[in-house]
Amino acid sequence: MSLGPPLDVRPLFAGWQAGFVSLLRDLDEGDWTRPTVCRGWDVRDVAIHVLGDHLGRLSMLRDSFQALHPREGEPFPAFIDRINAEWVTACRRLSPLLLNGLLSSVGDEVVAFWQTVDMQALGGPVTWAGPPPAPVWLDAARDFTEYWTHEQQIRDAVGRPGLGDPVAVAAVIDTFLRALPHTLREEPASEGAGLEVTVTGVGVWACSRTGGHWALDRGPVPGPAARLELDTDTTWRLCTRGITPEEAAARARVEGDARLATAALQIVSIIWSPPPQPAEGEA
Repeated sequence: MSLGPPLDVRPLFAGWQAGFVSLLRDLDEGDWTRPTVCRGWDVRDVAIHVLGDHLGRLSMLRDSFQALHPREGEPFPAFIDRINAEWVTACRRLSPLLLNGLLSSVGDEVVAFWQTVDMQALGGPVTWAGPPPAPVWLDAARDFTEYWTHEQQIRDAVGRPGLGDPVAVAAVIDTFLRALPHTLREEPASEGAGLEVTVTGVGVWACSRTGGHWALDRGPVPGPAARLELDTDTTWRLCTRGITPEEAAARARVEGDARLATAALQIVSIIWSPPPQPAEGEA
């Protein structure tokens, strides 16, 4: 499985951090309690979650300290969901003023940390892109996309314009699409078959079957079996499960092998647990 050419997002962290802190400082009292797309979490909860991500990243990667692990038999996505919920519940006692201060200082430490890493080294897992270990450049990019996504969720909730810096948006979309080879890993296809994905205004990616696995690269693929075109807003929401694959399909343009394009729309570029299904007989 090939993840495509390396991506260096380190120059983007400082600009994101400054913009995120500025956004939160500009919120009024009512904004903090507005619901977000994250089930059961309001704006303050999402900000608390970002703080937890910052602290966890520094503790695990910078300080080589990891105290929490899955319980026996606990799937990794369930473990992540559990510790995230525990953290948010514990930190709901924090005032917005205190939370802003912590996000400002700790976020600056995260920015500084990422400037020190060896991007070509092997690091921890990025489970949505394939089996570990993942290259550090992908771990950094994954981190950046998570922060960026949570900012967009807050902007949606409080009615502020989203997306912003086109360079950052392009890096986020490029990172998310690294999940394509893993998404298609069980899809049968003849040697050389390709899927071309265009994200309008951002770029073109090719995912091709070669050597018995799927490999990702930038640019069009000659004579693809399928072409899939999405706009930027649809792409990031699909990859983070802000919309369903079916909703994305209704907004997509597909040519060629519809089966392959439909499989690609199952992409998930976050650690994600599907919502529980209603029991039989429940509405």
